[in-house]
Amino acid sequence: MRQVVPGPCPDCGKEIDYIYDTENIPYFSDILLLSGVCPDCGFRITDTMVLNDHEPCRWELKVETPEDLDARVIRSMQGEIDIPEFGVNIHPGPACSGFVSNIEGVLMRAEDAIRRALPSCEGDEIATANELLEKIGQARVSELPFTVIISDPSGNSGIVSPKAVKTKLDVEPQPDGCTIHPLV
Repeated sequence: MRQVVPGPCPDCGKEIDYIYDTENIPYFSDILLLSGVCPDCGFRITDTMVLNDHEPCRWELKVETPEDLDARVIRSMQGEIDIPEFGVNIHPGPACSGFVSNIEGVLMRAEDAIRRALPSCEGDEIATANELLEKIGQARVSELPFTVIISDPSGNSGIVSPKAVKTKLDVEPQPDGCTIHPLV
């Protein structure tokens, strides 16, 4: 169900349209997609929220074929994505938003982050970044196998693929309300 709700831009106050759209991801859950753009100041918001509660989980997919690159990836605002073979970690920050993409889209996000960081690199960092870009390029055309791991204490992230393996994520509550995620 798509709904357009007018409201003020949080940056400049101009009235903009916020679009709320629900979608069902087969074998996963109903999600809410939120988007809004202010043509005056450029403010943008995109977010993905899973509408059901789940147990903390960890998803893992070994990407070995071109078909694996098409596996749908849902990352909630609390989901963390790791690609250990490349040393890539997409950790949720304070302004993190969720997204729905596929494995190739996750690789493109990693490439983009490396390219944005490259101008501030020095010495060996430049060579390391370029090597990583080359590996990701090979992975995008299925020349280099890799693993994608999503850990989510909210249980609202996932990988939709018959090859994806879901396990329970051990989350230890702390007295101050924080959580600790043991390394796996």
